[in-house]
Amino acid sequence: MTGNDILYLVIPCYNEEAVLRETAKQLLAKMNSMFERGMISRESKIMFVNDGSKDKTWEIIEELHASNPIYSGVKLSRNKGHQNALLAGLMTAKEKADITISLDADLQDDVDVIDQMVEKYQEGNDIVYGVRSARTTDTFFKKFTAQGFYKLMQAMGVEIVYNHADYRLMSKRALEGLAEFKEVNLFLRGIVPLIGYKSDTVTYERHERFAGESKYPLKKMLAFATDGITSFSIKPIRLITAFGILIFAISILMLLYSLVVHFMGKTVAGWTSMIISIWAIGGLQLLAIGIVGEYIGKIYLETKERPKYIIETVLDE
Repeated sequence: MTGNDILYLVIPCYNEEAVLRETAKQLLAKMNSMFERGMISRESKIMFVNDGSKDKTWEIIEELHASNPIYSGVKLSRNKGHQNALLAGLMTAKEKADITISLDADLQDDVDVIDQMVEKYQEGNDIVYGVRSARTTDTFFKKFTAQGFYKLMQAMGVEIVYNHADYRLMSKRALEGLAEFKEVNLFLRGIVPLIGYKSDTVTYERHERFAGESKYPLKKMLAFATDGITSFSIKPIRLITAFGILIFAISILMLLYSLVVHFMGKTVAGWTSMIISIWAIGGLQLLAIGIVGEYIGKIYLETKERPKYIIETVLDE
């Protein structure tokens, strides 16, 4: 844990041509600063992972690599999603790096805390999480949904670091531990805490996006949350069981009520209550089938054991 440690910055990229050159410039300045202070080895690299971009992202990565060998590139054969692209970069970097730091390409992650992460690693931590100190740049809706996401994940029993995305440092040993997880349905924010090595956090304020558009609109965020919950918790299925028991208990009470009313000779119209009951129970059944279907779908994908990504090209000389 000295200044001889090789650091790889791993940055997944999808249609990031608008920000990539500025990101590369800022990361190079940060690396040069750390070189001068003897914090890391001069063999350290900045690795961009092209996740099947449709714009000129890969061409820019090739230009950067040709201009300075500190820039490294990994090109996936097709778009596989942020989590798979990040894993591809980490697993590629694992072969040469002592430590990796993953961050987004949009300059929202504060690069100035990279030094603090490395210092925490040098103090003996294998994993260092970047945690947002505030959400002042978020809209009310974004803040509300993001905080709701973390609280829901924790309520579902998922071990997750609050206000942490994928800005984190991992040692070589931690990456080797990560490689032991074989699941196809990736949710790294939930997997990494399961590795179990000594960890710490650093706080930072997330900046406004420098340019381009967010790659996580509401639809993708909801899908991400669903993947996270169903990949790490069976509480939704237990909630279905609890609902089933509750509805069964209510049906017994309604049966007793109906018998009492019948023997008392009272006529009950019951049309409204019957229709409401049919719709309510039908809706709950469809919801239950959908939730169970999510788990079955994940089992289906896991049993196929399809590759999480296929690397087409690596620029790392």
